[in-house]
Amino acid sequence: MGERTVEKEILDLTILTYSIVVMVIIAATIILFFVVFQKRKNQLLRDKIKQQQKFDEELIKTQQEIQEETLKHIGRELHDNVGQRLVLATMQMTAAASIVKDEMKTKVDNAAVALKESLEEVRAISRSLNSDVIFNLGFEATVKNEVARLNKSGLIESHVSITGQKVNFENKKDEIILFRILQEFFSNTLKYAEAEQLLVSLDYEAQFLNIKVEDDGKGFDVGNAEKGSGLINIEKRAELLNATLQLESQLEQGTILNLKYPYREI
Repeated sequence: MGERTVEKEILDLTILTYSIVVMVIIAATIILFFVVFQKRKNQLLRDKIKQQQKFDEELIKTQQEIQEETLKHIGRELHDNVGQRLVLATMQMTAAASIVKDEMKTKVDNAAVALKESLEEVRAISRSLNSDVIFNLGFEATVKNEVARLNKSGLIESHVSITGQKVNFENKKDEIILFRILQEFFSNTLKYAEAEQLLVSLDYEAQFLNIKVEDDGKGFDVGNAEKGSGLINIEKRAELLNATLQLESQLEQGTILNLKYPYREI
């Protein structure tokens, strides 16, 4: 009886051990399956996010290219069509000024001057819209020209300051995108800010170009403001450049745009 009892206990222990081992194996298999499944699921999600980001980036690039082509076309039309018409009108007005009577001469001379100034403005706008001109001049020179154009318009007093050693961009397309960001800010300032002054600062560092643009306009509540196409375009363009963008504004205290652009290689 004693031997049978021991044998039975050993058998029961063996069965229990076997059962525990089987349960552990089953549990480990389930856990392993769950871990593998979760990793696979997470990888699929990451791949999907990357694909969506790539799609969004390509979409933004396509939109920017279409916009640039449109702006280039408008710039050429202004220069070749409207510009030539203004040249002809200026020549005709100058000729008329030489033959009119004294009492009309002042008015005709003033009209001739106004036409000449309009021609210069059209040409300046044409240059700022045409990306080929920006390519040739470079970012810094184009910004200076745009500030000068704003001053000539009499709509706002503008200044530009430059510090640091100038860095020539290896990726020339970035110059156009950066300039379009500033153009968008200038446009919003003129349309909405009721500002008297506009300040542009370019600070060249070893790895970054720090850009600061500020106006002394009426400002707005950044947190509650509805994003229009202007602000959206600024943000999307900054994303294309991998640039850090910060927009600050307070009511009656103006608006400040800070942009940190990392020099990118082609």
